[in-house]
Amino acid sequence: MSEHHYFVYITTNPTRTAVYTGMTNDLVARLQEHYENRGNPETFAGKYHCYHLVHWEHHPYVRNAIAREKEIKGWRRKKKNALIAEYNPEWRFLNAEIQH
Repeated sequence: MSEHHYFVYITTNPTRTAVYTGMTNDLVARLQEHYENRGNPETFAGKYHCYHLVHWEHHPYVRNAIAREKEIKGWRRKKKNALIAEYNPEWRFLNAEIQH
C-alpha cells in the first residue's frame, strides 16, 4: 500500500504581517508557485507576498488535511500566530529546510 503525503501549511510575507493557510500534496512545488505569484493581486498569497513558510504539518489522509486546513482558516489571527509560535517561536522562514 502506498503512503500518501498531504501538507497543511502557513506562509507569511517578508515583514511577517500577513499569513496564508493552504493545503497541498507537493509542498516544495506549492511554495515555488506562491513565490512566482508574488505581487499577483488576484490571489491572497500573491497580493500580500505570502511565500515564506513558517509552519507545516504532514497528513497521510487527504480528508484529514482538508479538515485541518479549514479548521485553521477559521481561526482568528491571534490563534494562528500562537500555532506558528508553538513550533517556530522565531518565525524563521522554513523554505530551505523542506527542499532537501
